[in-house]
Amino acid sequence: MKQLFIKMTIILLAVFFIFGCAKETGLSYEFNTQADHPIRYPDVSFAVLSDIHVYTPELGSSGSAFDKVKYADRKLLLDSIDLLDFAIKEIITSGVSFVLISGDLTKDGELINHNILKEKLNLLRDNNIAVYVVPGNHDVNCPDAQKFIDDKTEPVTNISEEEFAQIYGDFGYNNALFRDTDSLSYVAEPADGLWLLAIDATRHRENVPTEYAIVSGKINQNTADWIAVVLNEAVKQNKAVMAMMHHGFTEHWKGQAKLHPDYIIKDFANFGKFLASWNVRFGFTGHYHAHDITRAIFDNGKYFYDIQTGSLVTAPCPIRYVQINNNIMDIRSDFIVDKLHPGTDFAENAHAFVKNTVMLEAANTLRKYKVSEKDIAIIADAVGDAFAAHYSGDEDPSLRPALDKSKLGLWGRFVLGQQQYVLDGLWGDLYPADVNVSIVLD
Repeated sequence: MKQLFIKMTIILLAVFFIFGCAKETGLSYEFNTQADHPIRYPDVSFAVLSDIHVYTPELGSSGSAFDKVKYADRKLLLDSIDLLDFAIKEIITSGVSFVLISGDLTKDGELINHNILKEKLNLLRDNNIAVYVVPGNHDVNCPDAQKFIDDKTEPVTNISEEEFAQIYGDFGYNNALFRDTDSLSYVAEPADGLWLLAIDATRHRENVPTEYAIVSGKINQNTADWIAVVLNEAVKQNKAVMAMMHHGFTEHWKGQAKLHPDYIIKDFANFGKFLASWNVRFGFTGHYHAHDITRAIFDNGKYFYDIQTGSLVTAPCPIRYVQINNNIMDIRSDFIVDKLHPGTDFAENAHAFVKNTVMLEAANTLRKYKVSEKDIAIIADAVGDAFAAHYSGDEDPSLRPALDKSKLGLWGRFVLGQQQYVLDGLWGDLYPADVNVSIVLD
């Protein structure tokens, strides 16, 4: 009993810590209290990519040091350039007028990878397709920029905030209508009458050399004030506004803010309400590598759609296509994992890689709580299925594999009970559909 009490205490302390991480920032927002007016979006079509994580094998593709990184995440790093090349070809033939890329442009902010991406994006510009980017937590002043040599790593050149704006000058920054002086946020007008509010919520200025890059995102007060000025100007000029940010604007499954608060903007409830008060109806995000759309409704009667696009280097490797006509936004998705190497087992292996890496992470966490290896195998398998379903979007609970709790030991059942909300949340698809959907922008 004493040992069981100690284990339960550890679990409760962990839960307390998780809740502590999800505290709000207490920013002051300038909400729009003026009378509402109809928002008319111009007819437009564009594509969305996220978390493309460009990585050149020149920095290493084998050895124990690289394998440690490879199997610690769900990224198809060695296929990143092939996937991007294929996506660019698809987008060029799609007829869209511009492309949004919502952060995590490189593996870990390496200068060589940023330069490779710049060359790739120029192919879109050469075909009269504009590109707009924002940084993710893997892109600027990143201490994890390194190359892999057998069982060792060596640091490589990363980039600063100023260098990011220079490298991607042709992809949002040089022609920005407004630039925030306190972040890499900006406003562009990709179509007449439509403003893109590109928000930098990364914490790259807080990164410390030799430490891990900060994953979480937040808006500081100066940037919040700048956004209010911009949105007020949009109202004056009768511009429709859409947003783009790397971190999520809201939860994408019930309990996400508890388990993974670093993937949602801090103070997300108030920040979303703030944007919605200014009639910003939707925004494009990434970061979580899941293909999901969620609508948040606020107590002021306003709503906001967080259109999260899955990672291009995580199966199913999606491209989103968005078309707005007569104030109706039609969204469709193209999963290119099935197209890159037809006639091979690439897609099957890519999906298996996602589940297996999730299972490895889950198993390592369960071992910290002294769960038996027999129970770990059962629970980790269920966690792998749940995350794989969420990454692909349109989760179907009827396809959820049964989990026979009778096969678990007493301690395994207890630990599963504490984390049951994760499995239930991931399998419960929040409104609306994720892959193909039409949204009325009333």
